[in-house]
Amino acid sequence: MTNGWCGLIFKQCCERWEGSNAFFRVWVIVLLLLLGWALPLLAQTVPPVPATAYVNLIVIDSMINPATADFIHESLARSADEGAQALVIQLDTPGGLLTSTKDIVQDIFAARLPVIVYVAPSGGGAGSAGVFITMAGHVAAMAPGTTIGAAHPVASGGQDVEGDMRKKVENFTATFSESIAQRRGRNVEWAEKAVRDSVVITETEALQKKVVDFTAVDIQDLLRKADGRKVEVGNASVVVKTKLAQSADAPVRVVQLEMRLKHKMLNIVADPTVAYLLMMAGLLGLYLEFSHPGLGFAGIGGGICLLLALTAFQVLPISYAGVSLLLLGIGLLVAELFLPTFGLLGVGGIVAFVLGSLFLFDTPAQEVMVARSVIVTVALCAGLIMFGLTMLAARAWRQKPVSGTGGLVGAIGEVRVRIAPRGKVWINGEYWNAESDEEINVGQKIEVVALHGLMMQVRKAVER
Repeated sequence: MTNGWCGLIFKQCCERWEGSNAFFRVWVIVLLLLLGWALPLLAQTVPPVPATAYVNLIVIDSMINPATADFIHESLARSADEGAQALVIQLDTPGGLLTSTKDIVQDIFAARLPVIVYVAPSGGGAGSAGVFITMAGHVAAMAPGTTIGAAHPVASGGQDVEGDMRKKVENFTATFSESIAQRRGRNVEWAEKAVRDSVVITETEALQKKVVDFTAVDIQDLLRKADGRKVEVGNASVVVKTKLAQSADAPVRVVQLEMRLKHKMLNIVADPTVAYLLMMAGLLGLYLEFSHPGLGFAGIGGGICLLLALTAFQVLPISYAGVSLLLLGIGLLVAELFLPTFGLLGVGGIVAFVLGSLFLFDTPAQEVMVARSVIVTVALCAGLIMFGLTMLAARAWRQKPVSGTGGLVGAIGEVRVRIAPRGKVWINGEYWNAESDEEINVGQKIEVVALHGLMMQVRKAVER
């Protein structure tokens, strides 16, 4: 009985699927793909909490962005809730977004347990945003062969901030760096130079200048040297305990926390340029699917790209004016395909598209922005496509019709029933009623001048 019901339901589902349109099929497949993407996240297991004393460890080895900030925020909360002795942040980063860095620093200052920032492994470094995070830690250490510095603010595309905004952002960032150093008792003068002069120093110089507390060759050495230090956690003075009570030299157990799938995905798509390209790919895919129903792959790919872009836009500072200009530009480019204006709508679409791309992200000093080279490349591609379509439209406009009623004008035929003023002609294998301002005898050649319904206006063909 059960098998019969299952078979009936399966049969009805197949019939509904075959009778559905392309739009419905695309979104069903997109939803199934998203469900398959979310299931591993929901089923992800949490490692058990050790019964003995332990510290949590997280590894940050990429750009500082909203995904990184959210991962550190969750790790701090979880470590405090589960009773970890401390949270170790192993840091190796070239820098990142100032907004995300501020969030991380605020979370470290508000942490309910000691935070140890460890610049490692050897060959790595804490550049730009990494300087602020390192100095914000209750305990700061570096591995041999690492560097720290170069905290001068730049735009996300690597461009220098120009004009009066440069001075404003530089002053703010320098003050931000100084306030962190003052709170943690580190070198305030060097903290300012790291921003204004982009100075970079090694771990040995950092120790001499009191930028960090000590150097450590590995995590075990780090925990041994951090043990017993007094730090300020909130408003209380706390002693860091990273050694086992029953052993004078054995550090506590280390439990590494991994990024959740959400953070890993967001870490990739949160880059402004990646988010921008995903949005363009998504819009292009959906346009192809709606203009050519049944492709399938274009709609599925476009839907996934657009959803990933929207996910990134939830954590990136979006300008609604920039989004509006982008949509206007894309709308004008699409209109050019259906209403050929010989480039007028296309040029307007490209202008709106470029302006929208430039204003897409709303941050001070354009800290978050799409790389200009990407905008230029996309605009050139759109321009070439528009130019090609305009040429095709112009050619079609000038070309004489070869089929339908329009293709009969100018055609040559033969009179079969004398025209005086009406008669019949044979043209393209068909009989047509015809009229003329002059008499034309049977057998003479005629040329079609115009077509009025089922009546042809003809004249004597000129011999050539």
